[in-house]
Amino acid sequence: MIETGRLILRPFRDEDRGAFAQINAHPEVAVWLSGVMTRAESDAMVERITAHIAEHGFGFFAAERKADGRLVGAIGLQIMAADLPGAGAIELAWRLHPEAQGAGLAAEGAAACRDWAFEVLGAGEVLAITAEANLRSQAVMCRIGMSRDRSRDFNHPRLAPDHRLARHVVYAARRPPSGVP
Repeated sequence: MIETGRLILRPFRDEDRGAFAQINAHPEVAVWLSGVMTRAESDAMVERITAHIAEHGFGFFAAERKADGRLVGAIGLQIMAADLPGAGAIELAWRLHPEAQGAGLAAEGAAACRDWAFEVLGAGEVLAITAEANLRSQAVMCRIGMSRDRSRDFNHPRLAPDHRLARHVVYAARRPPSGVP
């Protein structure tokens, strides 16, 4: 579990499934993904996330807002998939319900996860990827001190080459040298 001023990032619980399915089915969330998810697809994603956490001790955590206990999305770390450039690297990712966007929660949670990766996992680098057109996610990446690494940008292998989201950008954060705050 990772706690910030406004969020608790924790493993998913069964009672989170309905709220997470609503987030995954929301058209404003889906516009930056490969489309809306059905309840079954969302539940399968929770199963994959839960298995990742069980295997690695970290993952894409449920993001619970402290003020009201509401599940507002997911923020966390995962091992990049084998079919992606950077396979095996630690990837920082987030998705939030539109009602929770624009309040700095993504940056707050992502920064806490980035720091946790450096401090607890001893990671030397954390990556984040998004569609080239997703300027809001890129702004979050910049806000938390990540830098674009154009040499790693790629066409997403799970999308058709002419898909509007095919071109992906890569941002990286490197662990600060010891003793540097």
